Amino acid sequence: MESTTEGRHRVGALAGMLVLELGTLIAGPFAGRLLGDMGARVVKIEDPGRPDPLRTWGQGERDGRRHFWTVHARNKESITLDLRCGDGAAIFLDLVARADVVVENFRPGTLERWGLGPDRLHEVNPGLVIGRVSGYGQSGPHAARAGYASVAEGVSGLRHLNGFPDMPPPRMALSLGDTLGGMFAVQGVLAALLARATTGRGQVVDVALTESCLAVQESVIPDFDAAGVVRGPSGTRLEGIAPSNLYRAADGVWVIIAANQDTVFRRLCDAMGRPGLAQDPRFVDHSARGVHQDQIDEIIADWAAERTAEEIATVLEAAGVVVGPVNTVADVVRDEQFLARDMLVPHTVPGVDDTVLGPGVVPVLDATPGSVRRGGTPEPGFDNDAIYRDLLGLDDARLADLADRGVI
Repeated sequence: MESTTEGRHRVGALAGMLVLELGTLIAGPFAGRLLGDMGARVVKIEDPGRPDPLRTWGQGERDGRRHFWTVHARNKESITLDLRCGDGAAIFLDLVARADVVVENFRPGTLERWGLGPDRLHEVNPGLVIGRVSGYGQSGPHAARAGYASVAEGVSGLRHLNGFPDMPPPRMALSLGDTLGGMFAVQGVLAALLARATTGRGQVVDVALTESCLAVQESVIPDFDAAGVVRGPSGTRLEGIAPSNLYRAADGVWVIIAANQDTVFRRLCDAMGRPGLAQDPRFVDHSARGVHQDQIDEIIADWAAERTAEEIATVLEAAGVVVGPVNTVADVVRDEQFLARDMLVPHTVPGVDDTVLGPGVVPVLDATPGSVRRGGTPEPGFDNDAIYRDLLGLDDARLADLADRGVI
């Protein structure tokens, strides 16, 4: 399998940008990862005594390394620096003077308490874009509260929509609120960089995990405001959207069939050998099918149960009906479409003969594509020399003194 660092890949769209990442765990670092994927030089700053806890997360361990970190911290250089002490803050400001972006996900007020709030950073570098990711945002009555993805999903109402009506609201087996926050942070950072090209000035990008979860809830708020509808969990389907559900095939595989548009539903009926269903008053249009979801789901389930997942896909794809299996990760890593588009990419640990598979770069740009240039560093401070010597010009004596005093 060819890595995205090879051959055909050119300079990323954000090449030449310097990003300083202060975040820990997922939300802020995910934003840093996305910026790094697009070619930015991302320098991850970790506390010398308290490195990012995510280095120890994940179940995929080899030779003492957790490979969640290898993928999550890809395309980043790692330095150690204590921002709480005077010398550490001064070094950070030297880096800020050279940077385009700072990304952080501390609790609001933390940088200000260290004397490194936006006002101070903009004194040093007026063009700096500062991405701030927190649980509730930098303002408002709940700004000072700690916030994790799971709580943000609950507070925003997102968790209330998940699962089945007769069970507690389950979470995704992922930190969805964190990744949403990271994605919105990148959107804001890129918008602020575009604005800087006109104004010459940077700005603060304020992202709340709660608001990121709120922003993706489609019609939930207008449905409530206009009609008093309180959307709740609906299991494997969306209420009023039919047919769009999953059905068990004869070989036990769950298959998703989405044919809620009238034209696609007619194709589904033809493919099942039941063209008359499209004229049945219960199913004649989208609104009617929404009222009679149970009946149409039962008909499709009976049809699917007599065929393997592959047979279902073959018949429905030929008919122009949207269909796909519910894959496990074991299926995903063999998927020909993902493989053809470089969406399963080797990540090499810097300085170590160890490689692990991870997701490729999304989105795909045809002229300035992103790339995975290396995996996350094997230990904090792996790139101290490259940054402190080469970028800031610190000499051996200065570095030894800083290390002895725990500044780096």
